[in-house]
Order: sequence, then C-alpha cells, then structure tokens
Amino acid sequence: KVGYQYWFVDKNFLDGRTLKMSVVDPGSTTHAPHMHAEDEIFFVLEGTAEFILNGETKKGGPYTSFYCPPNSYHGIQNVGEIILKYLVIKKYEQDRSAVKSK
Repeated sequence: KVGYQYWFVDKNFLDGRTLKMSVVDPGSTTHAPHMHAEDEIFFVLEGTAEFILNGETKKGGPYTSFYCPPNSYHGIQNVGEIILKYLVIKKYEQDRSAVKSK
C-alpha cells in the first residue's frame, strides 16, 4: 500500500465530473504512467510531485497544477520526503443510453 484516495465527487454523482484527493507515500506512485481518453488536472496540496507527460518530466510543490490532455501518456509520483497530497479533476464520458428522458 502506497497511500489512499478520497473521492469527493465520483463519476456517478452528476454528469461524469469527478474530484478526488490522492495521498501518496514518499518515493511512491499510485500506478504506472498510462493514457486514457479523458483529460485531467492535477493540483498539488502538499509535498513534491514529479509529473510525467509524454516522456517529459516536471516537478512541483504545493499550489502547482499540471494539465494532461486527452490520450496523453502521463503519471505522477511522490519524489519528496513527506507525503504527497494532490487533487485530480476529471470528467468521464457518460453512457447516454442510461440517461432517462422526461
């Protein structure tokens, strides 16, 4: 276990918009770099993050934000000596067939 996630808003609450906080132990990452169709915004609350986007890396501390466009290879890891806390803002596509008409 490398930390935990806390969902403030999950994709079933509204229209696919989500907000979660990830807390990651020093020297760890929640998962390997990956890609998906949705874009994401990461906002660092505490600690030091290394953000990977299409082979390039950037570091950031508290109040740093990182943007990941759709279908981009990305990841984030804790490269600091204290826990890393960051918010993830993302919007999932909704299954329109599940939407009820009035």
